[in-house]
Amino acid sequence: MHNGSRGYAFALLAYSFAAIMLGTTMPSPMYALYSAHLHFAMAETTVIYATYAGGVLAALLVFGSWSDAIGRRPVLLAGTLCALASAAVFLNADSVAQLLVGRVLSGLSAGLFTGTATAAVIEAAPPSWRTRAPAVATIANMGGLSSGPILAGLLVEYEPAPLQTPFVVHIVLVVLAAGAVLAVPETSSRTGKIRLQRLSVPAPVRPVFVIAGLAAFAGFAVTGLFAAVAPAFVANIIGIGNHALAGLIAGMVFAASAAAQIFAVRIPPRTAVALGCAILVAGMVILTAALHFSSLPGLIAASVVSGVGQGISFSRGLAAVAEGTPADCRASVGSAYFVVAYIAISIPVIGAGLAAQAWGLRTSGTIFAMAVGVLAAACLVAILRQEARTLHARPPSR
Repeated sequence: MHNGSRGYAFALLAYSFAAIMLGTTMPSPMYALYSAHLHFAMAETTVIYATYAGGVLAALLVFGSWSDAIGRRPVLLAGTLCALASAAVFLNADSVAQLLVGRVLSGLSAGLFTGTATAAVIEAAPPSWRTRAPAVATIANMGGLSSGPILAGLLVEYEPAPLQTPFVVHIVLVVLAAGAVLAVPETSSRTGKIRLQRLSVPAPVRPVFVIAGLAAFAGFAVTGLFAAVAPAFVANIIGIGNHALAGLIAGMVFAASAAAQIFAVRIPPRTAVALGCAILVAGMVILTAALHFSSLPGLIAASVVSGVGQGISFSRGLAAVAEGTPADCRASVGSAYFVVAYIAISIPVIGAGLAAQAWGLRTSGTIFAMAVGVLAAACLVAILRQEARTLHARPPSR
């Protein structure tokens, strides 16, 4: 490809990445409407949201290596088909079972796209953009995730047919994404083999993996909480029924994460994970105060601060793990890291939903914030102890 073609393909692939990821968070400000329409409670809301993680994990583990063997374009096209199917199911959904199916399909689309589109965007980058291509892939991924609830919230609040219009818009965006994928040349050399993605963590890297994995768990649990439950916080605790505002708060956590990942790239990985954990603790303190005082500014601040902490701890945690992992094990270790992260957006969020039914939304959110804050603080202490042991083990300089 000459530079003009590369720039064209680079932009189209980045667009398709963002368009697919946008659909995965689009239902966030709509769960309250579904709950009223289909008569289910907060626990069911969190289960519907968390089902997405099952689709992502299935795609990562089963299809994670396929694009190396058959090429990026077939896998990306399969992702667009899953996204179209998900939007079509949501468009006609009239039962909890259909919402669950829609979320699984959405998770499959995200799992097919996340690794494959990241690789394709980097491979298609013109030489002048090569060093910035990973940042562009991050912006496309996280920008799509942040745009989903914001766009849906605006459409739900100000357009007719609130349960249909967002998915009609997304179908149009996905059709354009499929066209974009078809228009670009293949970027992979197809040298891999089709196999299930292995999960393994070699013994030398386990101490770093455990701490980074727990930090990623804490951060992803928070993004899951904001995506699934923030609209309920806005409506039931703050007392504001504006879906656009609810979507904005749900989207801000992803936007803050994207910005933090880009700006933190030059911070040494272990230092960055410690910083991210400290910021996550601060975010959970702010969230606890916001829930206690029914404060909208506090909830907005909690979303932004938590997103920054999640973005730094997750991205630099992955870098810390990769740094200490032999090259031939990086795929399996990276997959294990993502499995930890995606479990975090399912099980803790479902727990928050069950707690909300038992003790109320404010109490549930407070318990969740305290638990995540304690986990992030424990990771911070563990990193500081590791650093202290490393310094102590170094021979004195002469």
